[in-house]
Amino acid sequence: MENQNNNSKLKGIIGLLALLLVISLVYIFKLTSDAKSLETTVTTTKSEKEAVLKDLAALKATYDAALEENTSMSDELIAERDKVVKLMEELKKSKGDNASLQKYKSQYKALEVKMKDMMVQVDNLKKENQTLTTNLDSTKVVLEDSKKYNQVLVGQNEELAKTVEKGQKLSVTNLKTAAYKQRSSGKQIETDKSSRADLLQISFTIAENKIAKSGDKTYYIQVIDPKNNVLGDKATTSFGDTSLTYSFTTTVKYENKTVDVKEQLPGKDFAKGTYFVNVFDKGELVSKSSFSLR
Repeated sequence: MENQNNNSKLKGIIGLLALLLVISLVYIFKLTSDAKSLETTVTTTKSEKEAVLKDLAALKATYDAALEENTSMSDELIAERDKVVKLMEELKKSKGDNASLQKYKSQYKALEVKMKDMMVQVDNLKKENQTLTTNLDSTKVVLEDSKKYNQVLVGQNEELAKTVEKGQKLSVTNLKTAAYKQRSSGKQIETDKSSRADLLQISFTIAENKIAKSGDKTYYIQVIDPKNNVLGDKATTSFGDTSLTYSFTTTVKYENKTVDVKEQLPGKDFAKGTYFVNVFDKGELVSKSSFSLR
């Protein structure tokens, strides 16, 4: 009887132990499942946080690249980039729980939309700048062509002015000089003997010129004897840096037609040898000749 009671107690204990074992196994399984679930959740959250940070870094890089374009939107781009940097710093410091991560995702989406809108504006500005640059280049080409054309015109005008000035100059021709002996009766007899001569007659012709300016024209006549002395007035005048010693002047009324000029230079004791006669229009030598007395 006592053995039966002991067996019953033993069975009861074994049954209780078996029940406790089953309960323990169920509890351990539950703990293991919860731990795996938590680990999965943490890993997923960490991965999503890193993905958001990566997306934010890409946004920042986009703004950095846009700022290198030096557009007129630089201040706005800097402000938006600073928002991205601030959000990145906040996300790095956050605990990374699911609720806060969703908030950061939402803010990232808003920043991304803003970035896309600003990039469209930047692209439009670049196109406008390219158009302006092209127009400026075209304008520069036109201006450069105009400048070159004007330079050509200036050159042509200068050449034309020189041609006109040259064409307006009067031509002095047929310069001749002869020595004469004047008798008491007033009659003049040509001679080539120095001892008989008492005046020199100098003549020349001013040619017709339709484009020259009409009016009084003054010429300076220079007569140099064989001893290199200037005869006559021996007056000196200056034209710029040039000085001229002359024998006499003659003033002619010129009306664009051929004019013959004849002047006389009185003298005495003319030397034997060769004489040189020069005609100057101001400081410019326009005609010259020579003659000899024996």
